[in-house]
Amino acid sequence: MTRSIWPWLRLLGGAAILAVLLWRLGTGAFLDGVRVIDAPAVLTAFGIGVVTTVFSAWRWCLVARGLGLRLSFRGAVADYYKALFLNAALPGGVLGDVDRAVKHGKDEGDVGRSVRAVVLERTAGQIVLIGVGVTVLVTVPSPVLTLLERHGAVAAVVTAAIAGAGVLVLLACRKLRQGGSKVAAAVRTGVAEIRTGLLARRNWPGITLASTVVLLGHLATFVVAARVAGSAASLAALAPLMLLALLAMSLPLNIGGWGPREAVTAWAFGAAGLSATQGLTIAVVYGLFAFVAALPGAAILMVRAVVRLRAAARSRAVRAVMPISPVPVLPADVFPGASFAPGRELARTGA
Repeated sequence: MTRSIWPWLRLLGGAAILAVLLWRLGTGAFLDGVRVIDAPAVLTAFGIGVVTTVFSAWRWCLVARGLGLRLSFRGAVADYYKALFLNAALPGGVLGDVDRAVKHGKDEGDVGRSVRAVVLERTAGQIVLIGVGVTVLVTVPSPVLTLLERHGAVAAVVTAAIAGAGVLVLLACRKLRQGGSKVAAAVRTGVAEIRTGLLARRNWPGITLASTVVLLGHLATFVVAARVAGSAASLAALAPLMLLALLAMSLPLNIGGWGPREAVTAWAFGAAGLSATQGLTIAVVYGLFAFVAALPGAAILMVRAVVRLRAAARSRAVRAVMPISPVPVLPADVFPGASFAPGRELARTGA
């Protein structure tokens, strides 16, 4: 029951966030996000998207191969583009990742391991994002740093709570690894695959590099969106706001990626002394850029659909012209009641 309700809660949450933004800021920011886009900006965002997609696919290859799965780089790029398009076009924002995990798992005969490879690949990117984002937000002047300075006691309590929760999780994992239940077995499997898929000496440098390039690509796309939307703020002022928006995109309350990103960007720009409406426009432009960068996935979907249709047509044509195999006529059918012994007939002929 929880699994069936959760997707609807995600959609309703994203819709509620967008409704509040429309109520507070109006439709002007959304319409401006469409009006200000021009061809050079779209081409720039598309080129950045190519780089981020290629490095994301490489990261997926490293993790999958670390878990013992075969995955060609060319196939990974195509499947990643398709996943990005499905994530952007369908509600939920994760259906594309589910599709590529299941498809790869069926090809390899191990859907469970393939799903875990996709989860680890996305987790690696989130770890780099969280590490860089938290570091910047607590060291560079930003709305978050201002809140922390104003409410130092609250920040200390939150930090202690997070640290305590992390310690409890580590202790629980250590305890479960020593047990014999299914949960303990799953924990042991997860820990082992993290070691081989993410932390292996041959994997983690490439995974870290790929995640860093992907993060820089997202930030560059945000900078292009800010300039197109008319923001003249410096990169030092924009960086913490954009990292905050990227962190908000990880929240599981969105419609095709829309919702928390727009709300947090509008709030962050307003809290930083900039225009909240301009922040919302920048987030809208970024969302449109992300959709344009994922459009090759639509082409891949259409090409693969045409290939499947042609293969099905050829199969039907072959079955239609295939000759009917003749039914062998046995001696018993020609001479009913007679018994034939091959050995005796050969003996009579002297063979």
